[in-house]
Amino acid sequence: MENSRTYTYYPGCSLQATAHAYDESMQAVNKQLGLTFNEIDDWNCCGATEYFSVDALPAYSLVARNLSLAVQSNGSQDLVAPCSACFLNLRKTNDYMSKYKDLNSQVNQALAAGGLSYEAGALNVRHLLDVVIEDVGLEQIKTKVTKPLSGIKVAPYYGCLIVRPETGYNTEYPTHLDELMVTLGADVVDFPMKTHCCGGHMTQISEETAYELIRRLLQNASDYGADAIVTLCPMCQLNLDAYQNEVNRMFGTNFHIPVLFFTQLMGIAFGLSENALGLGSEIIPAGPALAKIGTVDEQKTRERPKRRDKKALPMPSMDSGGNE
Repeated sequence: MENSRTYTYYPGCSLQATAHAYDESMQAVNKQLGLTFNEIDDWNCCGATEYFSVDALPAYSLVARNLSLAVQSNGSQDLVAPCSACFLNLRKTNDYMSKYKDLNSQVNQALAAGGLSYEAGALNVRHLLDVVIEDVGLEQIKTKVTKPLSGIKVAPYYGCLIVRPETGYNTEYPTHLDELMVTLGADVVDFPMKTHCCGGHMTQISEETAYELIRRLLQNASDYGADAIVTLCPMCQLNLDAYQNEVNRMFGTNFHIPVLFFTQLMGIAFGLSENALGLGSEIIPAGPALAKIGTVDEQKTRERPKRRDKKALPMPSMDSGGNE
């Protein structure tokens, strides 16, 4: 049996909510790979992608608090973040505090108000995919495959966040996720837009702009014959999955492409149960695509109820008298 590996773990907000399937499938796969993730106590939100544009110093301080707590946990110096936005913020803060002395001083002054401090560079911030590829390795992963993903065509979608730090990725055309899918037995299609932005939180600001960005990605995957899109970013998964029907309504398209986390496909290839991998929580049902593998029953993956039209949502009463 392989030696177990232990890491300090920062889950981030998404894996506790909309991306719970990512967390569930990751934990299930970790057991198969001998990985132990020790969650940081009392961690806080990383600020997502917007806070740094609002007020930089509080944003860096917010992230640095997590770094400080990670060091205090006396765990591994490798801090793992499965969420690409969390990974970018943690990595950026760690690197910038090392590079810019004034920022380091100001952030530590803010941390001191809470009885904390952080020595820049004390941790090695890593994405989950890096751990899987670099520490476990494709050869070891291949030995765990009991049900190859033969018969399904997948488009590996990295998104724009994971390739921003200098982590050894080809920023224009990374291949780590592609290689992992091939190892699992999947048919990997070319996906030229694999690092294009999904729009992030633009869905809350300009639907027209956001839906066009999502449409382009879905169209690109469809043009290359993908049965499913596989990703490593909660925001990317949410946008392409949750807003796919909205895109169809706006543009008159007919996309039905399930968007899954790479850990879910790893779990399927390892022979793990659908429930353990959070399958069925996606908006666009994965059953038809996964049925092509021959290991997943299309009828078992439940379909989500259709969301009501926005115009049908009840509006609150604006009675000036304050009465219902």
